[in-house]
Amino acid sequence: MDQAWIAMVVALLVLLASMASVELGISVALSEISLGVVAGNFLGLSSTPWMDFLPGLAGTVLTFLAGAEVDPDLLRERLKENVLIGGLSFLLPFGGAGAVWYYGLGWSANPALIAGTARTWPVWRRAR
Repeated sequence: MDQAWIAMVVALLVLLASMASVELGISVALSEISLGVVAGNFLGLSSTPWMDFLPGLAGTVLTFLAGAEVDPDLLRERLKENVLIGGLSFLLPFGGAGAVWYYGLGWSANPALIAGTARTWPVWRRAR
């Protein structure tokens, strides 16, 4: 399919999803996901490179905006709590995933730690 045609269909589906969500009283995200499933399975739409780029860009922008809202004085004032929450949000998924692969699946220590790091990477990247 032509990329312009895909963009037009996606734009129409997003418009339809937002109108349906208002009429039905459900979340826009739920209606967009539902129509996306329909479009992918029944209309034969597939992802294009520019569509793959947009979520990464949006995640970067949202991460930047969230970081811009941090109050440095409050961060310094509650440094102990922030370091504890930040450290645990890294260590618990890292240790949990590593333990599952080491004890649950019988992997050796180094591959289990690498798998724990790989599992923790998206959490760490979003937190930055």
